[in-house]
Amino acid sequence: MAETQAAKRLREYETIFLVKPDLTDDNVDKLKERVRGIVGREGGKVLRFTVWGKKKTAFPIAKQPRAIYVHASYLGGTGVVAELERNLRNYDEVTRFLSTKLADEVDPESRPVLEDLKLAGDVEETRPGAPAGVERAAVDESAEAEEEGTEEA
Repeated sequence: MAETQAAKRLREYETIFLVKPDLTDDNVDKLKERVRGIVGREGGKVLRFTVWGKKKTAFPIAKQPRAIYVHASYLGGTGVVAELERNLRNYDEVTRFLSTKLADEVDPESRPVLEDLKLAGDVEETRPGAPAGVERAAVDESAEAEEEGTEEA
């Protein structure tokens, strides 16, 4: 009886993977479904996908300064992460990934499956239609005010 109860307990993991920035939303959804299938095939349970959107990376990855960040939270046994990472390594769309174990012995019945989220991501630095020199003019005015204050003293 103790063995069957221990078999129902799974570990909680999260994987964050970076996808090429020129991918469409449909292709990102297809990639999420592939990951969902892998976790399900390995006896796991996907809790939630969160697409963080297109963000600037700390350094260029695959010669791209930006990437689409996708966060997957799931439950699974010990082999689910190895199989998921093996598949992510083979996908051309995925440039980087990182998996982390969050908890041991989680009851799958206690964790509900949540709705997938899609966040906006970063805004481009030079948005079309935005005045280019507004922020720079405010900085220049404050610098001129400081210079005038030092000249008077």
